[in-house]
Formats: sequence, structure tokens, C-alpha cells
Amino acid sequence: MGLSRSVEPELLDQMSAGDLRAIRARRDLKRLNTVILQTGIMARILVEHWGPHQPRTILDLGAGDGTFMLSVARRLAARWPGVTVTLLDQQSMVSPETRNAFTALGWRAETVAADVFAYLEQIKSSGVDIITTNLFLHHFEPEALGRLLGLAGQSAQRLVACEPRRNKFALRASRLLWAVGCKEVTLHDAIVSVRAGFSGKELTALWPSQDRFDLHERAARLFTHCFVARRR
Repeated sequence: MGLSRSVEPELLDQMSAGDLRAIRARRDLKRLNTVILQTGIMARILVEHWGPHQPRTILDLGAGDGTFMLSVARRLAARWPGVTVTLLDQQSMVSPETRNAFTALGWRAETVAADVFAYLEQIKSSGVDIITTNLFLHHFEPEALGRLLGLAGQSAQRLVACEPRRNKFALRASRLLWAVGCKEVTLHDAIVSVRAGFSGKELTALWPSQDRFDLHERAARLFTHCFVARRR
């Protein structure tokens, strides 16, 4: 029998951006994204599901300090020059160095500190080419998640999400992250994230506009669960 989905608060979400434990935890997240090959997974799916022409705009939800999307941009900039990426998070954490690194790639980075629902309500009429999320959707209970996906479906041509894969193997592995140097906040939050992660077609079932989108949902490598909504 599989693990039932359970959403619990994560410690990092309750800390201020300047908290030393939060700074260490964000450093741990960069290490984890590298270990589980998350950047490559996201970049490959974006290319696979966008098509032959490059997008103009990307909106990254729950962008944190922006370094994950910067790593993705480094893989895509030669293929997709001149993209404008909006880094959305509740807290303002993107450093001038990260903004400058986007500029050096030929991308324009805009930062927004706002509630995700309020922001998606604001842009739904003007739209965006691609909405991306990395380890973000699992924070939401089904009702709120369905609302978020509905707003994304009104705003974007594509939504691409890379989330925690929920199974017993991933849960066991999350208890061993001390071996790659992760500290107490990440050790706690990794377990919570796996329990709140996804399996099967759970995100597909919550997508409200299935008649207007092609939906793809699958596992990627050992620890990642991917969801793509592609407007027809």
C-alpha cells in the first residue's frame, strides 16, 4: 500500500529570510537540487513541452533566492535568448549578484514579493508563456492547490512542476540526508516534503481545464514527480 498524502508545516517557511538556520537550509536545498538532478529535469521538460519557438516570459512560483531558476537559465539561455523571468516569492531574497547573473546570460530577471494567489489573480487576463514551480505545489492542501492550478490554467500556455515523489523509498532516503551535509531544518523539512509529495495522477485529477490542456504526469529519476499542463 502506498503512502497517503499528508501536508504539514515546514520549518523553513516559518523563518525570516535573514535567520541563520534559514540561510543554511537554503544552502542545503541547492545541494539537494544538485544531488537529485532537479535542474536538468526541469530544463529538459521545458524544452520538450514548449515546442520549436522560444518563450518570451517565464513566471517561477516559490522562487526563493532565484538560484534554482538561474541554474535552469544557464542550461537554456543559448537555446532561448532574451527571456524575461519573474521570480515570485512571499519574501524578497534574490540578491543583486543573482540578478546580474541572469543579465549576463541575456535574460531579464524581475522579482516580486507577493502572495501567489493574489499575483495570479492579477495577471490572469494578460497571461504568461510558462509557469514553473520547483518543490512548491506540495505545500498546499487539495482545495488550495486546485485553486492555484485553476488560476495558473487561466494565465499560462504551459505549467511545468517538479515536486517531491511520494513513496517509501523516497521517505527512507530523506532520513539519510545528514550524509550529504544537510542540517536539522532540512532533515525535518525533507521528510515533511515527501509525505506531502505526489504520486500517480494526483495533480492531473486537480487540474480544472482538462478539455483545453494536454496533461502529462510521471515520475522522473528516483525522487522527482513531474506535472506538465500544455494548452492545446
